[in-house]
Amino acid sequence: MLLSGSVGRKIFSQRSFEFCNRIVSTIHATLAVILASLSVEDWSCPVSPLASSSSLKQRQALAVSVAYLIYDLICCLFDERFSTLDNTVHHLVSIVGLGAGLAYQKCGSEQVAALFITEISSPFLHARELLKELGYRDTGFNLAADITFAAIFSLARMVGGPYLTFVALSANNPILIKAMGLGLQLISAFWFYKIVKMMIYKLERRKKIISSSLHTGKLD
Repeated sequence: MLLSGSVGRKIFSQRSFEFCNRIVSTIHATLAVILASLSVEDWSCPVSPLASSSSLKQRQALAVSVAYLIYDLICCLFDERFSTLDNTVHHLVSIVGLGAGLAYQKCGSEQVAALFITEISSPFLHARELLKELGYRDTGFNLAADITFAAIFSLARMVGGPYLTFVALSANNPILIKAMGLGLQLISAFWFYKIVKMMIYKLERRKKIISSSLHTGKLD
């Protein structure tokens, strides 16, 4: 991951540190979703078998994400905008939770399902910010990315997330993994609240921009 960050800085040398880091994050999210999908043994019941030994594919998917999370946590410490309490807690909970799964070599099905749920919306999260730096702030294109991110996040984290948390807590999993799973769901609920507030603000602001543009005869 550190190598990917260095390569990104060289390729996008004219862009900010945040832009390069989000490119790496987008690559990781896409890779994590692909690896998680490839590790599913039975798509008729993706979260199975429960509380079982992790397969090699599952451990590989988890290891890639643990490495990325450590890298991203270090990067966040160098950027005051991302060195927030909720972001730091999210990284630590995820690292400990996935790391515990690797150490116990159990709960592979539950953890790759969690990986899929948490990362499926990430490319759209980063696309929002990348578009801003590319000059698309406050445009319909950027709003579309906002809405897509909010919709996928809400569906994955607030529908799939609670179900997966219930399944993981009900199964015979190590207490540490249960605690980390519950903690991650609580963080997701907090972020869902913030995203709802963000979308209300964004939609109201867009209405004002459209109204102002109609008065001036110009609309982006």
